[in-house]
Amino acid sequence: MNVLLNKLKDVLMAVIPVVALVIVISLTLSPVSGLHLAQFIIGALAIVLGLAILLFGIELGVMPFGVRMGESFAKSNQMIYVVVVGFLLGFIINIAEPDLQVVAAQVASVTGGYIPMFVILVSVSVGTGAMLAIGITRIVKNIPMNIMLTATYGVVLALGLFSSADMLAIGFDTSGATTGALTVPLVLALSAGVAAMKRDSKSSEADSFGLVGLMSAGAPLGVLILNQFVKTDNLVGTIEIGNLVAGPLFGPFFEHLPQIAFESFVALLPVVIMLFVFQKIDFDLHKRTFRSMLMGFLYTYIGLVIFLVGVHAGFMKMGNIIGFNLASYDNKAILVGMGFILGMLVILTEPAVYILTHQIEDVTSGYIKRKTVLVSLSIGVALAVSLSMLRIIVPGLQLWHYLLPGFGLALALSFVTPPLFVGIAFDSGGVATGPMTATFILAFAQGASDAIPYSNILLDSFGVISMVCMTPLLALQILGLMYKIKSKKSGV
Repeated sequence: MNVLLNKLKDVLMAVIPVVALVIVISLTLSPVSGLHLAQFIIGALAIVLGLAILLFGIELGVMPFGVRMGESFAKSNQMIYVVVVGFLLGFIINIAEPDLQVVAAQVASVTGGYIPMFVILVSVSVGTGAMLAIGITRIVKNIPMNIMLTATYGVVLALGLFSSADMLAIGFDTSGATTGALTVPLVLALSAGVAAMKRDSKSSEADSFGLVGLMSAGAPLGVLILNQFVKTDNLVGTIEIGNLVAGPLFGPFFEHLPQIAFESFVALLPVVIMLFVFQKIDFDLHKRTFRSMLMGFLYTYIGLVIFLVGVHAGFMKMGNIIGFNLASYDNKAILVGMGFILGMLVILTEPAVYILTHQIEDVTSGYIKRKTVLVSLSIGVALAVSLSMLRIIVPGLQLWHYLLPGFGLALALSFVTPPLFVGIAFDSGGVATGPMTATFILAFAQGASDAIPYSNILLDSFGVISMVCMTPLLALQILGLMYKIKSKKSGV
């Protein structure tokens, strides 16, 4: 109970700044109805409670499962086993990822069902499952991280040349959404479990990071391959802000609950089945330990349902409305400036960032300070959101104008930055795009795009998550170069 209360306190303190800022905006720059403000507050409380229970369940069940799977991969001498089971694990855990479910639902909603939620979930999960298997193989076979990343994004770039601009944005957004509160702890534990079995301690430290970033690169691969078969040219999305007003206070919460409860159950069931199978054939855990892990998955399910209900019933709606109202001002600098502030605060609320920064400090024995990483991430994400707002209001400014030089520079830096920082940077890019980004920031961008007559929601609002995913790659690798220069000067 004390652990759960501590999780609740951590999440509450993290979410309060964003909620407070939204309330201030809704009472000043962007007046909203009392009904929507009340639903937002209820949704925020549901998100806090849901995330706390979810993180507690992950710590109790999902992370130990990830460590055991990592050890199983490391002990196996059969690469076919590593590839097949790694793929299945990546596919299954991404189907259950709440951030990806949120983004896939938004794609389906904005396109009027033309691109179904299930199609996005499956195509993304196939890509991430494949890259997780490749990433584990990389650790086992000692393949350099920068070579693997360059090859992967080279394929993504080649596919991008034959893909529509809207699917390119959706593909890179799902890349960030695959690495949320459920996936990141499991994959970090998985990579730590595999790396810990290696005899080279220096190599083990570096290989503890990077798997999250490499796995997330599978998302645009899956979506862009899908685009070769499903064409979306000239597709225009809408969110119809005017239709967001009606409804009783608790109506949306009860409306979303049954479907979300069912979908979350179906999503998590394969992971639990996998736990039972490996308990029988490999783990052989003590009964008490096994029961504890099962209870962890139960808490994970309960937290996931509460979190998603809060998101869909109250949180995203407010993001749409505030984005729309701020973009309606003649002075567009208000939208860009507020995007910067939101980006700076949102990164501090992400639970996966909390997990990663602590692991960075632990693995490096305090050499890389948690606060230093947080400051670098905060500046990077603030710039990402503000630049995304600029893309919405400036005609002709496209996503690839940012992503092509940004990812190109990130890949170039990977050849001169210490390997440990390369892995940390690409993992940070994934974890920066968690529940708050996938829900409020994307909804905020959609609302802003809907308010501007010449803006296309599919082309201009989708892509904000990919921007949040990209900027930490640059910020953390630059930080790594600074550490490298500092070490040389001090003769370390």
